[in-house]
Amino acid sequence: MRIVKLKGKKASLTNKGELSLLFVGVGSAFTKRQYQTNLLIIKGDTNLLVDCGTRCPHALYELGLSVTDIDNLVITHSHADHVGGLEEVALMNRYVAGKKTSIIITKEYQDMLWKNSLVGGCSFNERKDNKFLKFEDFWDVIRPEKLKDYPRETFEARIGSLDIKLFRTKHIPDNSTDWKDSVTSYGIIIDDKVMFTSDTRFDEELVLSFEKMFNLRSIFHDCQFFTGGVHASFEELNQLPADIKKKIYLVHYGDNWEKFEKTIENYGFMGLGKQSQYYIFN
Repeated sequence: MRIVKLKGKKASLTNKGELSLLFVGVGSAFTKRQYQTNLLIIKGDTNLLVDCGTRCPHALYELGLSVTDIDNLVITHSHADHVGGLEEVALMNRYVAGKKTSIIITKEYQDMLWKNSLVGGCSFNERKDNKFLKFEDFWDVIRPEKLKDYPRETFEARIGSLDIKLFRTKHIPDNSTDWKDSVTSYGIIIDDKVMFTSDTRFDEELVLSFEKMFNLRSIFHDCQFFTGGVHASFEELNQLPADIKKKIYLVHYGDNWEKFEKTIENYGFMGLGKQSQYYIFN
């Protein structure tokens, strides 16, 4: 894996076919110094945006991109730092660009996302055949296939040469006992080589089971600098085996990260994930 910093250049949505991860942001939900943790994946002519939070459209603008440039989306869960910019994507595409973005989404989560997050700003702008707009009026739906014999509920979809596996996470509520007892939220495995957890509490079984299954090249793991609530802390993640910590970049962290960089290094993590740079896997 190699890292390439953008250095003020416009982000490209194509490459020569390598798997490239560009973090639009790496901050927590309430970050003021960075953008929220949303991820842009590029492989050949295929691009996929993982989550679109409240500040994501502006973050894309800073990278020289518009939300209408994005061809494909996947949403991991319904907190505002992951879906807050999604209404803008829907409305800009329908009323400015005249296109639909493809979205990888399970039926269960589509119903949740539409009814609880998007209906108010999207549905009532038009009537068609005396009915208000539906989810499918804004998005081309890619329905992932449920996989068998996985450690937890997992779905798979392919876009071009890009393979995406969505796995359930233990995020909310704060007292859920496991992923089955949690409100629907997902992380992703990318091309069977990279894990992006999105938001999750500490879940050792999640990391160990998928590491055993895929021998992951890198893991970009949700992290906060205190223990408690609905995110994994770096102290909890320090319980993981040393060989796995060497693969972990921490993301979704707070604005006081400088205080913890030396400790993170001493614990044996790869370090903090950084926004506006490519992580490239051959």
